[in-house]
Amino acid sequence: MKEMPNVDTKSITKMNLVKLFAVKQSEHPPKILLLHGSLRKRSFSRLAIEEAARLLRYFGAKTKTFNPLGLPQPDSCDETHPKVQELRQLVTWCEGMVWCSPERHGSMTSIMKAQIDWIPLSIGSVRPTQGKTLAVMQVSGGSQSFNTVNQLRILGRWMRLLTIPNQSSIPKAWLEFDDNDRMKPSSLYDRIVDVMEELVKFTLLTRDNKDYLVDRYSERKESLEVFKKRIAERSVD
Repeated sequence: MKEMPNVDTKSITKMNLVKLFAVKQSEHPPKILLLHGSLRKRSFSRLAIEEAARLLRYFGAKTKTFNPLGLPQPDSCDETHPKVQELRQLVTWCEGMVWCSPERHGSMTSIMKAQIDWIPLSIGSVRPTQGKTLAVMQVSGGSQSFNTVNQLRILGRWMRLLTIPNQSSIPKAWLEFDDNDRMKPSSLYDRIVDVMEELVKFTLLTRDNKDYLVDRYSERKESLEVFKKRIAERSVD
């Protein structure tokens, strides 16, 4: 510790392999929430996550999809709005998420962003997103792009989600779905299979030890300092 004089010795800890590799594994199906970023009657982002949900269920997960219709713009009302409460309850329920947005003007849609903006980093003492897994997808009307998935990755990192390495980008999405709203066989569909398979694997690996994975030295140090201050104030009283 003499080599690291700036480190708080009461807050820093060595690797705890018992906590890192959870011995007791949860037996319930992984719980995955899917969000899409369009209100169109034939929304390709919705159709894409419907395909994703089918695959997730095949891989043993339980899925729920949030319908953004009726969700107000952030700051236009408070969090007691029924759609906001529905979204937050689903985010608290899940162990992983799939975000899929159309690309509009080179970016995600406001509908997608509004959903993310209504998800707080904390609800009381609960952090509804921290340490949970995330897969990102996008659909485009034109040539293939990665603008939206890159932006979703930034937001996922900001929300302290464990965003998996793989991702899906579907160009000219209107060509990829048949008259029954099912995705046609293609390498683009195969990529969605890859992403969902990977999401379930990462969720199973991390859900039982996610709190330890995102446990931070700086936060432990801050909590210790607050505790010391509170004890000092009591001593003065």
